[in-house]
Amino acid sequence: MANGKLLSAVTMGSLSLKNRMALAPMTRARAGAERLPNARMAQYYCDRASAGLLISEGVAISEQALGWIGSPGIYTAAMERAWQDVTSAVHQAGGVIFAQLWHCGRASHHSFRADNSLAVAPSAIAIKGDYMHTPIGKQPYEVPRALETAEIPKVVEDYRQAAERAKRAGFDGIELHGANGYLIDSFLQSKTNQRTDQYGGSVENRFRFLREIVAAVTSVWSADRVGVRLSPNGVYNDMGSPDFRESFSYAAKELSQFGLGYLHVMDGLAFGFHQLGEPMTLAELRPLFRGTLIGNCGYTQATAEAAVSAGHADMIAFGRPFISNPDLVERFAHGWPLNPDAEMAAWYSPGDEGYNDFPKHQG
Repeated sequence: MANGKLLSAVTMGSLSLKNRMALAPMTRARAGAERLPNARMAQYYCDRASAGLLISEGVAISEQALGWIGSPGIYTAAMERAWQDVTSAVHQAGGVIFAQLWHCGRASHHSFRADNSLAVAPSAIAIKGDYMHTPIGKQPYEVPRALETAEIPKVVEDYRQAAERAKRAGFDGIELHGANGYLIDSFLQSKTNQRTDQYGGSVENRFRFLREIVAAVTSVWSADRVGVRLSPNGVYNDMGSPDFRESFSYAAKELSQFGLGYLHVMDGLAFGFHQLGEPMTLAELRPLFRGTLIGNCGYTQATAEAAVSAGHADMIAFGRPFISNPDLVERFAHGWPLNPDAEMAAWYSPGDEGYNDFPKHQG
């Protein structure tokens, strides 16, 4: 498969990418209490710069957006400057990198904010689960505060300002994190959105929040430098709605009208499926979105090659394999064996262990 389509070049809008492999956005929690990108993070991305596209870990757009210990932000001048060092290093290594803009929504806790304010969400519905990791230790999930209608434009503006900072920081584009039960996803889905204003009820109204965000960030970036990530089949953060097929088909069609660079779909079922109907596939979404389509979640080289060769996807994003194999592209190209999967306990350690200590193949 060294000469397969997965390793061939692809054009995404105005970008020419050297292959069809993307580094999936993965929270690695190495930014410290200051939430500043650092040299350790620059090395991590540079080591994986042979991917056609690097998508950064989730980057918080505001203090309100926080919900993960040690995750980076992009809402201060210091954060913006620190990201410049990362993007410059990636470009010197020949890479292309997008920033994933993230608002955790209800997947948060009051202790993440200096004023101890509650997490916000479309509706005051808590995640059903045992506990979450917070700055004050393991805590039960809290009931979030429903955003007032008048507050929503400010959140949209936070996305726009984060998009501006990402551009000044040297990123090549941005991805909106609309998956995994975070704020955008919770607006899209009927399970978590029980609003009665113009942002709730119908599929069209539930999509309004994402529509306004896309409109805002495409005033900063050309549309072909903007992607959106969705997870129609996912259960993470207590998600899954009976009308998921209607909601995500509508979202894909509407996003296509913006001429976005890509739609990044977590179509794989490796980490759970809500089982509320047959899962949505790339083949089903392909006719609905005319831009670059990226598949993700549990792919191997063989299944990725099959998806791309069949025309179901243009690219495939790899997560866990890229953690343990910084040279994943080269290993695929040469048929070299992969390193053993990293232990999950090491994913979020504070230093290089489980992060920058995986060997490249000595071939």
